[in-house]
Amino acid sequence: DDVFLGPSCVLTNVSNPRSQVGRHSLYEKTRIRRGATVGANATIVCGTTLGRYCFIAAGSVVTKDVPDYALVMGNPARRKGWMSRHGHVLENPDSDGVMTCPESGFRYRLECGALRCLDLDEDAELPPDMRHGTVGYREFKSRR
Repeated sequence: DDVFLGPSCVLTNVSNPRSQVGRHSLYEKTRIRRGATVGANATIVCGTTLGRYCFIAAGSVVTKDVPDYALVMGNPARRKGWMSRHGHVLENPDSDGVMTCPESGFRYRLECGALRCLDLDEDAELPPDMRHGTVGYREFKSRR
C-alpha cells in the first residue's frame, strides 16, 4: 500500500544462501508497511520489517527492523532522524516534543520510543488536497 521501491533495490530471501544447497522452503518474509520508501540500490535483508512511512536512503543496507517514520541510511543502516508522510525531515521539537512537517503542517510526537502523527491516523488516506506535490523538494527547501 503506497510503497515506493527505487530502481535496483534488492530484497533478499534467505539468510545463508549457497548455490548447491536448495533453501526454497526456508525463504524468510520481509514486511514493508504502508507508505515506506526504499531508495535506489538499497538492500533489505530478509526477515526485517520496514515501518509505516519509513525512508530508506539510497544505497543503504537494512539488517534490522526499521520503525515507523524513521530515516535510515548507511551500511548497516542506522536511524539518522525522522521523516514526515510528505517526505520531509522532522526537526526541532517544540517545548511539548512536537515536530511539524513544513509542507503539510501535520504534527508528530515521540511516544514510548515510537513516532506517531497527531493529526491523521497512520492507516488513513491523505486528504485529496494533500495527495499531489506542487513544489519539488529542492525548490521547497530553498524557500525555507
